[in-house]
Amino acid sequence: MPNSRGLEAKTGETTKKGLYAGLGAGLVLFALVGLLPGSFIGGVIGMNIAGNICGLPLTVSLLPRLIVAVSMLTGVLLSGVVFVSGGALAGWLIGYVIDAVKESKTMTIGHAHTVKIK
Repeated sequence: MPNSRGLEAKTGETTKKGLYAGLGAGLVLFALVGLLPGSFIGGVIGMNIAGNICGLPLTVSLLPRLIVAVSMLTGVLLSGVVFVSGGALAGWLIGYVIDAVKESKTMTIGHAHTVKIK
């Protein structure tokens, strides 16, 4: 259906905008809420793994520190993936629903005005 400039509107435009908005919201939420807890949880898991491998109490050597560092990095990355992909998925779904509602309204209006005159 042509818009005010006479151009045909692309289908799925709101879906893309919703995806990008959700992606941005996911990044912001990750920075505010997910970064520090991801690091803490990963560090605790890394300390448990290093304690099981090297024995408790942990010594000041390279292997336990490396295990904890890799575990913290993994926790932060996993938290980022969850927040960013979850936000992008939510935004995409909202945009898709809006596009579907818009399309069904235009189809209903379009079909209502097509009257066959003999």
